[in-house]
Amino acid sequence: MSEITNMYEKMGIRPEVLKFGNTIEKDLKERFDEIDQRAEYNQLKVLHAMQKNHVSADCFNYVSGYGYDDHGRDTLEKIYADVFHTESALVRPQITCGTHALALSLAANLRPGDELLAAGGKPYDTLEEVIGIRPSKGSLAEYGISYRQVDLLEDGTFDFDSIREAINEKTKMVTVQRSKGYQTRPSFSVAQIGEVIRFVKEIKPGVICMVDNCYGEFVEEIEPSDVGADMVVGSLIKNPGGGLAPIGGYIAGKEELIENCAYRLTSPGLGKEVGASLGIMQSFYQGLFLAPTVVASALKGAILAAKIYEKLGYPVVPNGTESRHDIIQAVELGSAEAMIAFCHGIQAAAPVDSYVAPEPWAMPGYDSDVIMAAGTFVQGSSIELSADGPIKPPYAVYFQGGLTWPSAKLGILMSLEHLVRAGIVKL
Repeated sequence: MSEITNMYEKMGIRPEVLKFGNTIEKDLKERFDEIDQRAEYNQLKVLHAMQKNHVSADCFNYVSGYGYDDHGRDTLEKIYADVFHTESALVRPQITCGTHALALSLAANLRPGDELLAAGGKPYDTLEEVIGIRPSKGSLAEYGISYRQVDLLEDGTFDFDSIREAINEKTKMVTVQRSKGYQTRPSFSVAQIGEVIRFVKEIKPGVICMVDNCYGEFVEEIEPSDVGADMVVGSLIKNPGGGLAPIGGYIAGKEELIENCAYRLTSPGLGKEVGASLGIMQSFYQGLFLAPTVVASALKGAILAAKIYEKLGYPVVPNGTESRHDIIQAVELGSAEAMIAFCHGIQAAAPVDSYVAPEPWAMPGYDSDVIMAAGTFVQGSSIELSADGPIKPPYAVYFQGGLTWPSAKLGILMSLEHLVRAGIVKL
């Protein structure tokens, strides 16, 4: 028995599970090489932006109080604007999560009487209360902002005819969610997003196109802002934080729109001038620097998961050969029991809280119990090894992350191990 096999067995992975995984991994070398090449390009893109903006040790200084003249904060925002090829960016620890960043973008740029159009069907669950699809205090609906959506066609592509019909004189913003969220549709490529943006702009040139970019950053060589998006929005505890950012979100886009977001985040008359970084800038910079290679590890893990569970007969989205446009891998497991066993395995492979067993619970912002396995250094950090999903049909679990390729691989093997232990899977 080799040392590495012995180590896996010590970690709780039986030899037959390891052999099953290794056999599938051997056929992925060419695919993994492509991912590494893309990561190399994106790494150079980030490094170029940092050098262009003269990052120095002064950028990491502790700034408190009002945060006036926070050199590190202001420089980082210029770097994000360069990385995403936009006029401006807002990158702040005061943006608490991805949902907050999206809510901020919407509320800052929509006014009573305006209408928001979702061009790709139902948005992520936590946005339902932001919009007012599910009534909630402070929703856009309470401020007289209307909403409509165009569902996708059966093949998961945009319904351009219905989008044309839905756009009217009230339509102020069109939003596209790049990742699938808690759905089993395909995630959108940057090219697909560019196509729908061009279509919308031809119908109504002045409309704002916003893209929820969560889980998609650095997966491709270009971002939605490269194909016409007026704003791209995301969370720093997902891809661009590289696993080091302890909190935060970003919005990158046109100067006027970002200025509106800054005034909404702080106060009219203050905007980007205030908001102290409180000594966490080094984590933001270093996380962004590492992000392309961390995303590459997560992508390799997602592809291995797809191939393994596809081999076992489970529906997976995307499948093992499709191109990747985000880091999320959906696996339809068919039962709550299987979902729980899968998530127990992911938790057992984590560096933090590996000894606990996650259970479904009524998580805020969702309409059903959700199970979430996330033994992470940063609470809720989706770029780290994690898996979650709502306990409802089709009982799909959403696997993502892995700060390193070996940790991602262990997580996938451990999820399979727990399904085997539960008698749900037989190899």
